[in-house]
Amino acid sequence: MKLKLINDLAIFLDNIISEKYLSKFQEFLLSGAIFTDASKVLAILIIFIILSQTVLLILIAFFALPVSVVILPFFVIPVIFTYVIVQQERRAQEIEKTAPDFLRQLSSMLQVGLSFENAMGDMSQYGEGPLYDEMRRAIVEIRMGRSFDDAWRAMSKRLKSKELERIFDIILDGRKSGSSISNVLFEVSDDLRDLLALKRERKSTVMMSVMFLLISAIVATPFAIGMVGVYSEFMQNYGMESEIILTAPLAGEIYLIIHSVLVGFIIGLIMYGEFKKGIKFSLPLVAVSFGIFYLITTFGGNLFMGGF
Repeated sequence: MKLKLINDLAIFLDNIISEKYLSKFQEFLLSGAIFTDASKVLAILIIFIILSQTVLLILIAFFALPVSVVILPFFVIPVIFTYVIVQQERRAQEIEKTAPDFLRQLSSMLQVGLSFENAMGDMSQYGEGPLYDEMRRAIVEIRMGRSFDDAWRAMSKRLKSKELERIFDIILDGRKSGSSISNVLFEVSDDLRDLLALKRERKSTVMMSVMFLLISAIVATPFAIGMVGVYSEFMQNYGMESEIILTAPLAGEIYLIIHSVLVGFIIGLIMYGEFKKGIKFSLPLVAVSFGIFYLITTFGGNLFMGGF
């Protein structure tokens, strides 16, 4: 019964959502090692949120919980987003780690007389890991009629690594110009190894700054803003209402969201040198900081009042 409900809802979503957006979402899930159909993931997500909210409404009725707890099931969305982003990072790191040796092996196979396509096919049969999985996918696309250059560029973009994308473009340009591709592969493998070493060194030097920003975004700021909400509630309970006391919690929430988004962009700039890379940090930071803020404003007042 549950599976039928999920399948029926997935079919309904397939019919109402554009294939373009579903395919993009599917690629996003695949990059995070989630191999379930995009429409089924959305169906499971919708059913989970509806059931969770139903349970929470029942608990609210029986235990007098705050009505605002109904927003908690929606936090599963940033959780899934964060999981996929973390998986993407791990996958990219694993690919970058194996790429220099992969290129050297490919260069050696070309030196013994194999063509580029045959060398790729032979390596994909015996290698293991995400890089070899992408290589097998590219070979399948080529056999289905896609041009080698298009399949190679698409593979480089799926790797989610700017360094590898640049190296693969150099390899394609060398192949087109008629250069000795085996020598090109050998040289870029050394360059890539040095580049990745510099990248790791840069990350290690900025981690203290990143940790400071994370503590500020998910601990210090939510706690401080949450205590403003607790103080506002405390003053209202004693009849001391004013425009500042009434608007302070809302202003704090808006500030908290803006602060978390900006911290995400700053982390992206520090770690990758690009503001747009911070998008993948902003959504999880907003969710976590707002969750801590919600817990403090909801239960902090009772905790402190109980202490007194």
